[in-house]
Amino acid sequence: MSDDTPDKTANDLSNLTVGGHRSDPEFFERVNSLSGQNVSLCYQCGECTAGCPTAFAMDFKPNQVSRLVQLGMAEEALSCNSIWICVGCETCATRCPKNVDLCAIMDALRQMASKRHVKSPETDVQSFHEVFLSSIRKSGRMHEAGLIAALKLKTGKLTKDIPLGLALLKKGRLNPLPDPVKDKAAVQAIFGEAQTPGEDNGRQ
Repeated sequence: MSDDTPDKTANDLSNLTVGGHRSDPEFFERVNSLSGQNVSLCYQCGECTAGCPTAFAMDFKPNQVSRLVQLGMAEEALSCNSIWICVGCETCATRCPKNVDLCAIMDALRQMASKRHVKSPETDVQSFHEVFLSSIRKSGRMHEAGLIAALKLKTGKLTKDIPLGLALLKKGRLNPLPDPVKDKAAVQAIFGEAQTPGEDNGRQ
């Protein structure tokens, strides 16, 4: 048998209950599909966690997030702060002996959490993530002043960092008007490709 053969037990989740929660085998398959990874290949060596620069701040370590996915534990995986703490540095993917890109898995989990309206413990990080993508969708590139304004409104922290913002504006570091890319249709096409019809349907 090849070393890359998936662990069949990770797919047999129909009757598994962990911590009082029944596992969701469709969640496991959905994460695999959305991330383009085979989470079954992870055998919990811990190399990803050992190299992760932000693991100290996570409620579930990187390898534990992988295990939650393998067990089909959707609620725990989507509500943990780890998926928002991950900075996508790819250290985990570089160190993984099975070439599992955990950053891609974390990104898939963030997408699923957003679509299912799962509130993150890291509310500011999640808000920034959503506002940033909205800014890119609208103009094709990040508009700093618009992003700051939208983030203030979303988080309710309207007066925080005003002196810093004014100083940047005075120095010409913040453009009050967006500078859209020429081919906005191409940007919309990218976002369109990222939207899978019927994805998640709000299920938890």
